[in-house]
This record gives sequence, C-alpha cells and structure tokens, in this order.
Amino acid sequence: MKRGIILLAVLLLGTQAVFVFSQATVPLSLRDNEFLYESLRLNNLARLAFDVGDFEASTAYAEEAIKYAAFSDEYVFLRLKMMETDNAIAAARERLDYAASLNASVLFPAEYGRAQTAYGDAQAHRVAERWDNAIASANQVLAALAGIDFTTIAAGQALPSQYTVRSWQLSRDCLWNIAGRPWVYNDPFKWPLLFEANKSSMPDPNNPDLIHPGMVLQIPSISGEIRLGMWETGVEYPSF
Repeated sequence: MKRGIILLAVLLLGTQAVFVFSQATVPLSLRDNEFLYESLRLNNLARLAFDVGDFEASTAYAEEAIKYAAFSDEYVFLRLKMMETDNAIAAARERLDYAASLNASVLFPAEYGRAQTAYGDAQAHRVAERWDNAIASANQVLAALAGIDFTTIAAGQALPSQYTVRSWQLSRDCLWNIAGRPWVYNDPFKWPLLFEANKSSMPDPNNPDLIHPGMVLQIPSISGEIRLGMWETGVEYPSF
C-alpha cells in the first residue's frame, strides 16, 4: 500500500511538471514541443502500468516523464529568453536609427556614442547567447538616448530630406535651382551634392540635367543639419 501511495505521488508530480509552462502567456508554438509530447506519452504509460499493477515499470515511466517535462520547461524558458532578447535589441535598433535620422551623432556625440557602443555589446552578447547581458546592453542604448528630447529637436528645426521634382513650367526645377532654395542648401553651386546623392536613380546617371517631374530627390545633410521627411508646399522651413 505504501508503495502505491509513493507511486501516485510520483505520477502527480509528473503531471504537474508537464504543465509548468502551459499558461496562456506562453505562445502555443512553444508549448507544443517534442519534449512536452514525450513527457505526456511517458506519463500515460506510467498510468497504464500502474493500473495493471506493474509498479516498477510505472515508476520508471513516471520518472522519465518528469525528466522530459523538465526538458520542456528548459526549452520554453530558453525560447522565451531569446524572444525577450531579440525584442530588446530590436527596440534599441529602432531608437538608434531614429536618433541617427536626427543627426544625433553630430548634435549629441557623447550620448550617441554610448548608445552605439551599448548596441554593439548587445549584439555580441546575443551571438554568445548571454541573454541577460544582451538585454541589459540593449536597455543601455535606450538609457543613453533617454535624456535627448528628440520631439523638441525635430519640431521647427528640421529641413526636408526629400523633394519631389515638379515641372519646369511650374517651378523651374533643375538641380541648380533646387540646390539654391533656402530649405535645400541656399546655394545653387552645391547642385553636385544633389547629383551625387541621386545619380543612381536618375534616368541617365551621367546627365545631371535630366530630371523628370515625379522623381523623388534625396537631400543629404551636409553640415549636421536635421533633415526629415518630404518637402511640403506651404510649410515654413528654416533656411539652411
């Protein structure tokens, strides 16, 4: 009788172990893994052996069920940690890219430099499967940039980074005239900068005079000025 009580306890422990990570918060793709299924199979065999009085086999099956349940838990834990790490690194990358779009490397070199270093550390830790270190480094990226008010920086200070070419009849658009506009470079002699930045997408990369209405020109930052978005009619931009 005592042996049966002990065996029932083992079986119940096996059942409990199998469902450690079956909460709704765990994605189904992780809960449905080979270790979990093997644990369930062994657990069923343990119960069947117990029902026919083969207590030795039942105990062996139950112990194996517990072992595979532990493997399932380890697998789920690892996958969740990997997902958490990848999400943290993605958030850090998004924030770093946004900072770069606002020329943070020029305006805030110390903060941006720390963020870049932390991001590199996060990637290195990820490759080495040091999950917690990778998450910590990714969070350091956000911390390094947290003191910069990007909203204030962008508002009212940004020059356009793109321009859609209009017709010659409407606006006399050519690279010379576009470069001379105050919100571009305020200097027509800087037209080669526009040409170099856009020649690969021009109809004839060897002919700077050939631009067509509807083409989107990229306006690169050349002295640390903030450039964001498409030029819009009626918007007041600061002069370069």
